[in-house]
Amino acid sequence: MTHSEHDVLIIGGGVAGLTLALELAGHRCVTLLRPAQDDFGASRWAQGGIAAVLAPTDNIEAHVQDTLVAGDGLCDETAVRFTVEHGREAIDWLIALGVPFTPDTTMNAVYPYHLTREGGHGARRIIHAADATGKALIDTLLEHAYRHPDIHLIEAWQAIELLEDAQGRCRGALCLDTDNRLQLAAARDTVLATGGASGLYQHTTSPAPACGEGMAMAAALGATLMNLEFQQFHPTCLYDPQGSPFLISEAVRGEGGLLRNIHGVRFMPDYDERAELAPRDIVARAIHAEMLGHESSHVLLDITHLEAARIREHFPTIHAHCLHRGLDITRDPIPVVPAAHYSCGGIATDLQGASDVEHLYAIGEVACTGLHGANRMASNSLLECLVFARSAAVKLRESTSGQHGEPITPAAYSTSSAHSAPSDESINQVFTAMRKIMSQSAGIVRSIEGLTAGEEALKRLEEEYAGLYQKQYQERCQERPREQALTLAHTRLKHALGLAGILLRVARERRESRGLHYNRDYPHHSASAPTASKATLASRRSPQQ
Repeated sequence: MTHSEHDVLIIGGGVAGLTLALELAGHRCVTLLRPAQDDFGASRWAQGGIAAVLAPTDNIEAHVQDTLVAGDGLCDETAVRFTVEHGREAIDWLIALGVPFTPDTTMNAVYPYHLTREGGHGARRIIHAADATGKALIDTLLEHAYRHPDIHLIEAWQAIELLEDAQGRCRGALCLDTDNRLQLAAARDTVLATGGASGLYQHTTSPAPACGEGMAMAAALGATLMNLEFQQFHPTCLYDPQGSPFLISEAVRGEGGLLRNIHGVRFMPDYDERAELAPRDIVARAIHAEMLGHESSHVLLDITHLEAARIREHFPTIHAHCLHRGLDITRDPIPVVPAAHYSCGGIATDLQGASDVEHLYAIGEVACTGLHGANRMASNSLLECLVFARSAAVKLRESTSGQHGEPITPAAYSTSSAHSAPSDESINQVFTAMRKIMSQSAGIVRSIEGLTAGEEALKRLEEEYAGLYQKQYQERCQERPREQALTLAHTRLKHALGLAGILLRVARERRESRGLHYNRDYPHHSASAPTASKATLASRRSPQQ
């Protein structure tokens, strides 16, 4: 095992991690772990844009109220106001860095860049780079990060466990490199920017979704997790069973797209007066109901009534991608289906990204700041990444760090005999089974019976995996006693199983329907329900540890 010392260790290289690195560099030395799979994570695939009050016809209070309404009574209003009030300066910072936002070339433009509207917003306030905003952000931020002398990017390491000292303070991370060798990266301050937990489900909007690894690692160290039951399903993922996941941006509906059932009948006005521009939880449930009612595998998103030139101008990426799959969206409705998209819950933090474990911070989707409440409003996610990364940078610049104890290596990795793991094929089978359980029991519509059955099925799966682990471990000890075969897939599964169990439990315990959590046994709000659900992973260590 190789040991190295770092000042600030940032785990995750999406928009949140890169923003923090750039804002902190020059004040402290930054090590950024950005494995290759980060290029396929949520940040790069973000299409719609960033919500912020930019036009003179818009105002802070309107954005705040829209966010509070979408959050269905569970937002922290202080966090909402903090985020919205710092939105303009975050956008100005990106413009100064050179992010190529789409300009507004119309005669009466009220703002230099084109602003679109998305579900839940009462005004046009979404600044974007065509329909590939995430890619534009990542490319720009990454270019600056590579050039900065105070930022050390490591693409060959993947964090698998957080380290602590004898006082319980975070002291960095244990990592695996691309050759499956352990790397102990001790750090004065550690920041998680690892994304959400959509990978716990069968169908997602990202080719390589996170499975909540950062949340699980933080909770194992004692950090509080909050509101895990509020998993957002994006209403419109391209339905193509033979192809990879592909998101159809909310902006398509913002620009006039209509949702129709499999028979071509528009249905959203029957569910909500805001129709296609209702918040995502409402639209996703409406689509789910239409699919069940008509026994169909998908619904249709129709923009064929818009001018073809306008479609190609505003949605070049979506148009080109669908065309590549044999679908011309200027002439044909787009088959869509809801898919796991965003985790509104995560590691509980304050307004500067600090968790309740000393020297451990969390920013971006892995964190729960209180901004989203029970349902994230469209394009508030990238805004949160930017605002809280910049706020955490201010805090970390001022940090005196103080004295640290030596990091304690987790016992599971301290001896070579603990490094054996089941084959990747076996692990993939367990992942598939877990995702099926989660999608069936904790999907868009839930019930107490389904959630209870899901917990029981997950427990059986964990027991089966523990038996498989023990069997294959013994076989390897006999055949190759000196082999060290710890793999990233094994550690990801360990974290995913633990986090899935917590999500099922807190969802079962919330006896009401609110935002993204819809329980058909309790279809209304409850005054006695908790304002926020909190949990840790300390009592749910995987059986193979």
